[in-house]
Amino acid sequence: MDRTACVDLPALPLQLLLRQHPDWRGYPVAVVDSDRPQGVVLWINEQARAARILNGMRFATALSLSADLRAASVPQARIARAVRAIARRLRRHTPAVEPARDEPGVFWLDASGLEQLYGSLASWAQGIAADLAAHGLDATLVVGFRRFATYAVAKSGHGVTVLRGPQEEQTTLESVPLQRLAIESRMRDTLAKLGVLTIGQLLELPAEGVRQRYGQAAFDLHRMAAGELNPPLRPERVLPPVTARLILDQAETDAERLVYRIEQRLPTLLDELAERGEALDALQVVFRFERLGSHAERIRPAAPTRDARQIMELLRLRLSVTHLPDGVEELRLLVRTAKPERRQLTLGAERPRRDLEAANLALARVRAELGDHSVVRACLRAGHLPENHFAWEPLSQLTPACSRVPHRPRLVRRLYRRPVPLPPRPRHEPDGWMLRGLEQGPVVRVFGPYIIAGGWWVRPVHREYHFAETQKGEILWVFYDRVRRRWFVHGRVE
Repeated sequence: MDRTACVDLPALPLQLLLRQHPDWRGYPVAVVDSDRPQGVVLWINEQARAARILNGMRFATALSLSADLRAASVPQARIARAVRAIARRLRRHTPAVEPARDEPGVFWLDASGLEQLYGSLASWAQGIAADLAAHGLDATLVVGFRRFATYAVAKSGHGVTVLRGPQEEQTTLESVPLQRLAIESRMRDTLAKLGVLTIGQLLELPAEGVRQRYGQAAFDLHRMAAGELNPPLRPERVLPPVTARLILDQAETDAERLVYRIEQRLPTLLDELAERGEALDALQVVFRFERLGSHAERIRPAAPTRDARQIMELLRLRLSVTHLPDGVEELRLLVRTAKPERRQLTLGAERPRRDLEAANLALARVRAELGDHSVVRACLRAGHLPENHFAWEPLSQLTPACSRVPHRPRLVRRLYRRPVPLPPRPRHEPDGWMLRGLEQGPVVRVFGPYIIAGGWWVRPVHREYHFAETQKGEILWVFYDRVRRRWFVHGRVE
């Protein structure tokens, strides 16, 4: 009989946050969607739950319940990277691993036949739990027979559980509280009003009546609990990485000759990508020196491609500014793949004045010569202060600009990286107070104040912003900081 296992890492984003801040252990900790008073609490630990903090609360409300609360947001990209890393680690114990799409931290594993290798399924499961614990991850692991049953039991248990037979699995499943499952809260609360608190009590209801009264989601839940609906395991198909290794006969110090060796091997790698229906998204070249260890360089084209000429052009640009401190004995080529874009050919379409493809190629050349962080863009962020409203992130590809309203004047507010403090103002100053230190002359008009206050959840902030027009025609964005009792210039309007 096939055996299925479920690994559940409870509140994985919270575990990632505690790994980043180990000094927070022992305190109430929460993961919020944004670090601001109106942010929503998403995950909490036991200390926060003991302080009556609940999921769905506002950050400010949670702080009012516990002044010791530590909280931060965990980006989705970081969660996705963690899920991929955990899946790779689980594949060391079994080749078939399926991460849950909607619940980060839930994985299904194929456990069939592994007792022949590990002596027992309990030893195999204990090895997985110990492996994850060694990397600071708390996991619950259940070995059973059905996909949903192992998931539900894992959500309500702790440690490692091995179910010996289908009857024991069904009995254990029926005692699982519905509140432990990631089901729609409205359906769960409605069933609770009827006294239906466990899966066993749900199974006492007629299936057709559940569908008519609570909808298709509740009906599917009923069928999975009864064993009538048991989707098969759908493990991720992991293709081996596309790599190449070049061992040189003698140590090489000439970058041009190294480029030539790479150019000879590159067509073979691109042919392998073509057979897999993929394209090159990034190429990493690892140099192993004769005496100084290793060094890696990475290039990334404007878009996933199998164009050898474009890749070699970027590689030459990168190596032209790379200093080789020692002779190279070995080269390794590591390819990161992606699905190529399918472009729809349009006949008679008007060619835009700005060629985005040419612009992306130009930016790829800049990245190849100056590094990946040389091309960035500003992106909006949720922040209380103006300098926290945006952040710089690497720009991988240009996209078409949004249409603008014609004949509408636009002003650009340029911010300084940090507000510039102004010298103290004299007690008696001439008419039209001076922006001392900027040589802008007297101020002829002032608009404001526009007050930004708050920050009590970190440190108090009270700023009074003004637009100050000087005699020279400059419009400066200044503010008076009442906490520090000083004037600052934060930017200018152009």
